[in-house]
Amino acid sequence: MQSLWMLFATFLFSLMSVCVKFVSDSYSTVEIVMYRSLIGVVVIGLLMAVRGAAFKTRFPLAHLWRGVVGATAFGLWFFSVAKLPLATAMTLNYMSPIWIAAMLFGIGWWRGKMHFEWRLVAAVLTSFVGVALLLKPSIHADQLLWGAIGLCSGMLASLAYLQVRQLGILGEPEDRVVFYFCITGTVGGAIACWIGAILPGSDGVVWHAHDWRGFMLLTAIGVFAAGGQMAMTRAYHLGKTLVTANLQYTGIVFSSIWGILIWDDSLGWMGWLGMTIIIASGVVATFFDVRHKQAVAFTAAKDMLVAADGTEGSKYTKGKAAD
Repeated sequence: MQSLWMLFATFLFSLMSVCVKFVSDSYSTVEIVMYRSLIGVVVIGLLMAVRGAAFKTRFPLAHLWRGVVGATAFGLWFFSVAKLPLATAMTLNYMSPIWIAAMLFGIGWWRGKMHFEWRLVAAVLTSFVGVALLLKPSIHADQLLWGAIGLCSGMLASLAYLQVRQLGILGEPEDRVVFYFCITGTVGGAIACWIGAILPGSDGVVWHAHDWRGFMLLTAIGVFAAGGQMAMTRAYHLGKTLVTANLQYTGIVFSSIWGILIWDDSLGWMGWLGMTIIIASGVVATFFDVRHKQAVAFTAAKDMLVAADGTEGSKYTKGKAAD
């Protein structure tokens, strides 16, 4: 099932987050974003060159729009992380599957197609409850503005995911989608570094010096991010949108496990309950999706058999009439 590519994507993104945590004491946030995208350009570009894949696209504006929206969502999330408790910022960002469900409902209503998969929507909402239990977010009155920014980051992220799916419908391969997204992130990160260097109160430092540790961690970040983007893009291209969005919550589970194994983080009973809910919701959503596809395939096969029997029957009837 193609939506399960999101599991691989969230696993790679969790490894990327571990590396970001290790390297964040040596580089600024915008530097990490820029290097992550730059390494992605190199890795994906080399893979495309080896495979003989075409770099030319018929939809440059669609790629640009997807890159700008995705990079803006990522930047707003970093701003909210700086001003909000990490758990709160992550919870707001992980509202993107809920925004996806809302957008799909709005599109369906606008087009007059009121069919809506409420079971999958219920799975998405249930997973978000699990995220809230696991992260236990909180916010104060003086943080409402930053909370709104974090909310916007999740909304823009959901729009970027839908754009990824739309590019797939248009026929764009996963590697080309990720390649142009990384180019946008590289340019945007470089501009952000330059702006940060000239702002009042800045020390004017744009690029920090590299050592082997920093170089290896940045390389790992870029490789994990590129692989995760490829897997995520494939999941949204070929899988069911709401199932894929729901499986995105497993990233919180992977990150929590790394926190326990590496930094000796501890989870209370609410945290373990939340993790269990996220996993169970993903399993249930996947199960219903598989059942639905099997039912559709069975119905299609049955209709083909009925049509074939009707054709043979008509031929037989015509033959008898001729006799």
